[in-house]
Amino acid sequence: MRGTALRPVAWAVDRSDGLRLSASRIPPPFLTEPLLITFSSLGLPPELLRVLDARGITEPFPIQAATLPDALAGRDVAGRAPTGSGKTLAFGLPMVMRTRKARPYHPRALVLAPTRELAAQIANELLPLAAARRLRVHAFYGGVGFEPQRKALKRGVDIAIACPGRLADLVSQRMVNLSEVEFVVVDEADRLADMGFLPDVRRLLDATASERQTLLFSATLDGDVDVLIRHYQHDPVRHEVRPPAVGPVDHHIWLVNDTERTERCADLVASAGSAIVFTRTRHGADRLAQRLGRAGVSAAAIHGGRSQAQRDRALEAFRAGKVRALVATDVAARGIHVDDVGCVVQYDLPADAKDYVHRAGRTGRAGALGMVVTLVPHKARKLALQLAAAAGVVPEVSSPSLRRSA
Repeated sequence: MRGTALRPVAWAVDRSDGLRLSASRIPPPFLTEPLLITFSSLGLPPELLRVLDARGITEPFPIQAATLPDALAGRDVAGRAPTGSGKTLAFGLPMVMRTRKARPYHPRALVLAPTRELAAQIANELLPLAAARRLRVHAFYGGVGFEPQRKALKRGVDIAIACPGRLADLVSQRMVNLSEVEFVVVDEADRLADMGFLPDVRRLLDATASERQTLLFSATLDGDVDVLIRHYQHDPVRHEVRPPAVGPVDHHIWLVNDTERTERCADLVASAGSAIVFTRTRHGADRLAQRLGRAGVSAAAIHGGRSQAQRDRALEAFRAGKVRALVATDVAARGIHVDDVGCVVQYDLPADAKDYVHRAGRTGRAGALGMVVTLVPHKARKLALQLAAAAGVVPEVSSPSLRRSA
């Protein structure tokens, strides 16, 4: 999706007002060529175009092309899109364009995210865009001390990226006042609901300005997420981006004996070059990382039992290629965004189909080829197939093999 040549949007984009944009369909009769959407045509100013160009981003992802016109016009937006589809820029670009300078302790814009890793990822992605508009960004999450965050608020934070728990603590300590927040993003809303954050989210939204613009992004827009939409958005336009039926990710179930799972996992990581390996428990993640190391595969564990500094170091080592395997519990399934992950290994089966989808979303990002391999004892074959089917996946079932599908 990135490069110098412009291409039409590749995924179907549905709007709540009945319009539909799809590269697989012919545009209206008065158009003889597919409509090419660029960031320039969407009205972004030169300073932001330069930042995007420096990062090699020359054309919008489908969710960006779909939502940016409405968001830039001040509309509330409810966006449904798969993980890795470019949602951060979809809300980040209108946010930095529409946010005014803030006074101390009174941010003007707020992003709520479910995990520390995701909050840090969003902040890092928005920093160069905000700097081009002379705006200050800071991330607020637990696992680290309060003092640096208090100092940032005292200096003035224009755009706050926050996990609900830490932000609620800062509000209760009267270190931050949200009454002047005019632009709100609720990111990964379904994950916030799954993690039990909705009461905090609602209290925080209630504390923001009544006349605000609210953007919400989620893998699903029903259930608890729909409650947020109905209560906290005004006449939102809904956009849904669906991936193609046959995506760039190969799904496999390898039938293995329990005693050979670690060896097969090491083979996979070595073949793929990089992999995120999912285990069910924290102890299992630590143990597997040690076993992979003894098998000659560099690995680091990341889970909720590790300090924020340990999690940051593990993630940075993985991004830098210093370790080839990141062994994670499902705390990482929605909070880690790393491009070019060659493979996802499900060392332990996911709890449900939703976790399967979230894990699988760590590979095959931004159009790159990916692979998901689930290591399954023979007795668990039926359960593994049921989970895959519920996730909308038809995997290839075989004995361990490093041959990839063409």
